[in-house]
This record gives sequence, C-alpha cells and structure tokens, in this order.
Amino acid sequence: MIKIFGHKSPDTDSTGSPILWAWYLTNIEAVEAMAKLTGPPNNEASFVLNYWNVKQPEIIDDVDDGEEVIIVDTNNIGELPRNIANAKIVGIIDHHLLQGGLKTNTPINITVRPLACTATIMLDLMGPKTVAQLPREMKGIALSCILSDTLEFRSPTTTAHDQQVAEMLARDLNVNIPAYANEMFAAKSDMSMFSDSELLAVDSKQFDINGKKLKISVLETTSPKQILDRKETLIDSMAAFTTQECVDEILLFVVDILNESSTLLIQNETVRSICQNSFGVVDEGDAIELPGIVSRKKQIIPSLKV
Repeated sequence: MIKIFGHKSPDTDSTGSPILWAWYLTNIEAVEAMAKLTGPPNNEASFVLNYWNVKQPEIIDDVDDGEEVIIVDTNNIGELPRNIANAKIVGIIDHHLLQGGLKTNTPINITVRPLACTATIMLDLMGPKTVAQLPREMKGIALSCILSDTLEFRSPTTTAHDQQVAEMLARDLNVNIPAYANEMFAAKSDMSMFSDSELLAVDSKQFDINGKKLKISVLETTSPKQILDRKETLIDSMAAFTTQECVDEILLFVVDILNESSTLLIQNETVRSICQNSFGVVDEGDAIELPGIVSRKKQIIPSLKV
C-alpha cells in the first residue's frame, strides 16, 4: 500500500491531490494506494470534501521506516512527517521551487512543473482519455484545487493551462465557476473559531532565507477586516509562536482575495526592516498594506530580503 500525502496544514490542493492520485493509481494503474493527510484540513478543504461527498482521508502523524510513499504539493522536508527520510519515497508531484533535503535510496519518478496547481499536473499525467472517465466527485475535487490555488484565476501563479483545465472541468460538471468559487472562499474566510495561535498556523510554511528561519503564514480571505480586527492579539501571540516553532520570525500576510492585495502584520523592527528591504514599503504602523501581493510562491518568497 502506497501512502500519498501533501504538506502539513493541508489546504485544498494538499487535501484533494492525494485523493485524486490515489484514485488514479488504484483504478487505472491497478496499484494499491491510499490518500492521507498530515494534519487537519483547513475550512475550505473541508467544505470541498463535504460539497463533493468525498470522505476525509485519515490524518497521520508520521510514516514508518521503509514505508512506500508519494509526496504531492511539496518537496520541502520541513513540511513533511518527521521520519520521511527513512520512508521509501517512490514519487513526487509538485509545483513549488525545489527546497532540497529529501534523499532517496533509489531513482524515483519526479514531476515538478511551473503550473499553479498540483491537480493540473496530475490531470496532464493521466491524459485526456482517463480524465474523461473521472467520476464526478474526482472532477469536482480537481476543479476545487485549481480554483483554490489560483484564487479563481486572480493569482499571478495562474497559467492559461490551469484556467483552461478548470473551465473544461466546470463545463463537464455544469458548475458556475464564480458562484462555486465564492462558496469556497466564504468557507475559507470564516476563521472566527480559531484562536490566535491557531490562525498563525493555519497556512504556515517554513523557509530558510539568508541564514534566518522564517515561518511565512498566509491567510487568504474575502473578509480581511475579520482578521485585522484581531491584529493586536495576533501580534501578542507571535513571540510564543516563534519559540514554539523554533524559528527566528513569523511573517503573517492577510491576503484580500477580492481586492488583490495583502497586509503584513508588523510585530517588531526586524519584520519592519524585512518589509522595507523586500517590498520597498516604509510605514510606521503595525500593519502594512502591499497592493498586488497575493502569492507566497511567486511574489512573497522570491522577494524576501533579510
């Protein structure tokens, strides 16, 4: 049995892509495979599973020595189970920059493509004949992944191919993309049930930038005011969070999906300096707006200067 999973703090793509690839391997390639999650799915991912009536995969804490696994939607060892180095990695499917750190004992199948979504890559690998016979719920999962990762085609990571694939799936499903995306984003935007420390961890990824360990947290929402009204308590929670995560700083970006901008919370002068060096914005406040910045992968990480 091959276990398929994505990164910790699973978003829609890291929840849906393992499901999609496990279906393909099991039903088309006759390879026994099962989707897993490395943490609870976020609100949007949970909404998608319920909408398409797909059972949530089991959440796993770690993997065993020698266990066969396929990694999707990440290649960052910091986002994977602790024992991943001792598992038997048999494949990687991803759309992020190469982080390094993963080692294998044998050659493996690796597909990394500059597309906005892992699910888009998977459909390409399956081929048109297989995509045509995907069950309705699998097409729905794939469509959801693409709409989530592209912010309904607003993100600069969006390619013409991602959009074409999504529109093809929507036609097959008779789904109105704007209406469905609004439902997804509404589910993602309701963060009232999260504590401040939970909010910081909802979509957080670790990166080493010029010798500094940074947690880059992104909260995508159609209601940024709901989060920014909590900025004082969020800032108060950041020191404990950085200690808990063993990092130097956390950068929290609140992404306004509809207005295509983000706000970076400024908890200290180090973060203020990072903001100035990275984005050329000087401001004395505790929250700095960054117009046009919506993508961690394509805009935030490549710009960061510590």
